[in-house]
Amino acid sequence: MARLAGIDLGSNTIRLLVADADAATGLRLVHGEQTIARLGQGLARSGVLAPEAIERAVAAVRAYRDRAKALGAGSILVVATAAVRQAANRDEFLGRLSAEAGLVARVASGAEEARLTLLGVASALPPRADPYAVLDIGGGSTELVVARGVCSVAAVSLALGCVGLVERFLHADPVDRAEYAACAAHVAARLEAEAWPRIRALAPRLLVGTAGTITTLAALDLGLTAYDPARVQGHRLAAGRIEALLDRLGALPLAERARLPGLEPGRADLIIAGIAVTLGVLAGLGQGELLVSDSGLREGILLDAIGWAPGAGGASAGAP
Repeated sequence: MARLAGIDLGSNTIRLLVADADAATGLRLVHGEQTIARLGQGLARSGVLAPEAIERAVAAVRAYRDRAKALGAGSILVVATAAVRQAANRDEFLGRLSAEAGLVARVASGAEEARLTLLGVASALPPRADPYAVLDIGGGSTELVVARGVCSVAAVSLALGCVGLVERFLHADPVDRAEYAACAAHVAARLEAEAWPRIRALAPRLLVGTAGTITTLAALDLGLTAYDPARVQGHRLAAGRIEALLDRLGALPLAERARLPGLEPGRADLIIAGIAVTLGVLAGLGQGELLVSDSGLREGILLDAIGWAPGAGGASAGAP
């Protein structure tokens, strides 16, 4: 069993996972943490990663490299997603990571991001009805996958991320309902044009949600004062409860919203756009609820590296 570290270099959040990994038994979790670096800040408007965003991300990756090494990780795998793959200056950023952190980041395509996320999600799912859909809302993109087991049947990646949606539509504080309606209408139109022609015909029987928007909504719905992965994993989040959270969060000024237990300050503005995407997907698929997965891309990075497959030898992840 090898100790590995995975860094999910997202458009809003950078996540670290250190785990003991084995192809037969999967992952035994050692340590996980995340920081909101907002690498995709201003990207939709400028087409480039902002200098201050690059500085934040490089600093976060250096700190995670040191943490992983201190915990005995023999290999550190870095996967970058939408912000890096979309940026005109991505080579500059990747060069900074190599020079200053000594790490080579793999830039995942939308399809590869979806595949790795599916692997991480499927590893933690209980027995379920196939086919099912997986929703991953990020800062720079949204991925939707329909799967049977761990095998993707169809996948779409949309340049529809929370950071860009906020920058384009959501300017008032507290939330202006007309601005939110315009955001939600844009999301619905993009899903109708780019996702539903491929996804709806497959008639997924279950929607599973992963990543920061979904897990944060679950934590808020559960009333958690401190994030608890064990309680979030498998939580069923009803559309009506999400709509109630929209009413509650949208009525609060941003500064008050950021102080709510369970809502990271760096996610307080993005959560409204994330709700628009979540509700748009639920409505578009005719689903009344989704199943929450705390496991996702960073677990998929490590599982992919060790060649894990379902049924190879037991559970894929366990508590440290």
